[in-house]
Formats: sequence, structure tokens, C-alpha cells
Amino acid sequence: MYPIKKLEKLPPKREKVETLAILRQLSKSSNSLGELKGIAKTIPNQAMLINAVVLQEAKDSSEIENIITTQDELYEALTTNSKCTSEIKEVINYRSAIFLGQDMIQKQGFLRLKDIEELQNTIVENNAGIRNMPGTALKNDKTGEIVYTPPQEKNEILDLLSNFLEYYNLNQNDISPLINLAILHYQFESIHPFYDGNGRTGRILNILYLIINGLLEIPILYLSSYINENKAEYYRLLHTVNTADEWEEWILYMLKAIEETANKTIIKINLIKELLNNTIKIAQENASKIYRKELIELLFEQPYSKIDFVVNRLGVERKSGSRYLKKLEEIGILESKKIGRETIYVNTKLIEILKNR
Repeated sequence: MYPIKKLEKLPPKREKVETLAILRQLSKSSNSLGELKGIAKTIPNQAMLINAVVLQEAKDSSEIENIITTQDELYEALTTNSKCTSEIKEVINYRSAIFLGQDMIQKQGFLRLKDIEELQNTIVENNAGIRNMPGTALKNDKTGEIVYTPPQEKNEILDLLSNFLEYYNLNQNDISPLINLAILHYQFESIHPFYDGNGRTGRILNILYLIINGLLEIPILYLSSYINENKAEYYRLLHTVNTADEWEEWILYMLKAIEETANKTIIKINLIKELLNNTIKIAQENASKIYRKELIELLFEQPYSKIDFVVNRLGVERKSGSRYLKKLEEIGILESKKIGRETIYVNTKLIEILKNR
């Protein structure tokens, strides 16, 4: 068993978090993130990006906690009234928490402790709040060995969270926000303030931090897919910081995650833009009588669509909405499928882009 080590307040020593290797990687990560911010603005309807990327993140982040779903299952659950499994419900809750956090940042530009508690409550549907009972320990799933013991007393947890929020909302040490993101993520996960949902809450805090600092305008960069692919390293490096106060490898890991994820998201956005333009062209050439820009954008906001969506968006009667979707299926833009009693129309080409990591 590893001994309990007192978690220090922020900030760590500057020389430990601004090494030459870190500053070199920082330049690459900053460039990729800047390019992503710029290219995101070229999508005519931002909701198309947000809806697609947020659902992928909800799936990937939950997968880190061994909550496994498929993209098709999630879209079906969001589109129909059919019953969903507890796993799908948890992923959808996570998605709701991301949108809640985005709304908080847009309204007030910062986060309070009660905001973080509300995010966690939305994810796990449990209002237990901050841990107030000792005995929490993180164990190896396979061996049962205790690998980390977070702060136990509620007063200490609250004190550390207050310190965390000072540095989260106001960068007091003039260190690059991307380096600070790595530091803050480590600190939140090490405080481990809740009985459940700490990892997912911490990953939402990452994207909100980028928005607070103006590095992105909308929530479209998530590190969960990178963490999933490099999960053992993620936990090893968290442990290294905790036991040895060695920050370099951890910060490099997070900066590389930002660079790689930003680059992959740029590729995905370009593919979505190309598909959008091609879809508009096909609709204009083969379904000119029903073509409307809003209709095509709806199919990219909601890759699983149905008549109700068309009626609500375009203000048409159900008969017309049905005719529009059937015509788009006829010309190869959509594919229909029966889910219970409902007919759903799927933008399959977009789904394929979203599934590819």
C-alpha cells in the first residue's frame, strides 16, 4: 500500500513545469489549437460541430470509466422515445453536463464550487456533493491494491478546491494556459472531491477552461479518445506526479494529447465541410423542389432525424416533412430505419466520419 501523501496547493514550482521540453511541445500544441479555433469558425452552423463532437466525447469519456456504448445506440436514444440502458443514460447525462457547463461559462465567464457540484450531479444523478466521510481510496482494478489515497477530511477538500478555483478562474502565475490545464487536471483528479464522477467532471472542466481562456469559442476539443488509447500511461503519470513531484512527463502527455486531438478534429471538420457541400450540391441538383439550406443543416445537426425535427425546424406540415425525408432517401442522402414504431432517417456518411477517430 502506498503511504498517504499530503496534496500540496497550487502552484507547483515553476522550474518543474516550464522545462525546455515542455516549452517546445507547448509551441506545437498551441499552433494546433489555434488552427482548430480558426477552422471551426468556417462551419456555417456551429451547432453541427458541437452536437457531433460533444456526443463523441460523452461516449469516449464514459468509456474511460468502463461505461461502454455505441454511437448508433446513443443517437437512437436521443431521437426516439425507446427505453435506454443505464450505460446509455449515463453517457447522455454526461452530454447534458457539457452543455450545462457551456451555458454557465457563456453567462458568467467563470465557475464556482456550486457549479462544479451541479455538473457532477448532472453526470451521476446523485446530490451527495463533496465527500464528507473518510475511507475513500483508489484501487487497482485487477489486484485490489490501493494506489492512491486522496485527501480525507472535508475541510481539507474544500480548502484545496478553493485554491483550485483561484487558479482555474484567474491564471495567477502567468504560466501558459495549456500548461496550467495539465496542472489543474492533475490537481482536480488528485483532490477527488466526489464519491463518483470525478474523472468525467474533470474532463468537462478541461474544455471549459479552454473556453474561459479564449483558446476555443465552442466546446469541440476533448482529450478522452487520446486518454482511452493511452490509458495506462495516463494513470502512471498521474501517480508519478503524486509520489515523486515530477511534472515534466505528465505535462508533456497532456500537451501532446491537445496537439494530436486538435489535429484529428481539424481533419474531421474538413471532412464534415466537404460532405456538407457535396450534400447541398446533390440536393440542389436532384431535389430542387424541396431544397432548403435549413433542411440540409438539420441533417448535420441531427444525423438521426425524423419528421418531428423537420416540422419543428422548417415550420411545415407533417405530410411535407415526410415527403422531404423520403425524397432525400431516394437520392441517396439518407437511409431510413425502423426503431420501434418510428421511422428514423440516418445521415450515414456523416455517422461514418464521426465514428472514425
